[in-house]
Amino acid sequence: MSTAPDNGPASVRLDVWLWSVRIFKTRSEATTACRAGHVRLNGAPAKAAQALRVGDTVTVRRPGWQQEIVVRRLLLKRVGAPVARECYEDRSTPPPPQLRSAVPQRDRGAGRPTKKDRRKIEQLRGY
Repeated sequence: MSTAPDNGPASVRLDVWLWSVRIFKTRSEATTACRAGHVRLNGAPAKAAQALRVGDTVTVRRPGWQQEIVVRRLLLKRVGAPVARECYEDRSTPPPPQLRSAVPQRDRGAGRPTKKDRRKIEQLRGY
């Protein structure tokens, strides 16, 4: 692997970088998202082992919205959240309000939701 002027790597695997900057909780989760076609690199579908460089645009499709990220720095290992946040620029729109709201909780011991209850829950979530 060749190195860039700042003694960092010139390129990194896409799934490793997504995991190291905390876009996904695990590397296998990042790999699965790439295989499923939820990750795009510069507008094209991306494979997990694809080389990622500074300045590339990564688009991650999430349920209900898309996250668009521009790579600012490459990492090989997982780092703390404040450091990880400096390694990319998030250009995505904020998620819809129904995705940011808390999931309604049922009373303990209330049992399984009825069909009517499920329909109300789905309506609240915007499905």
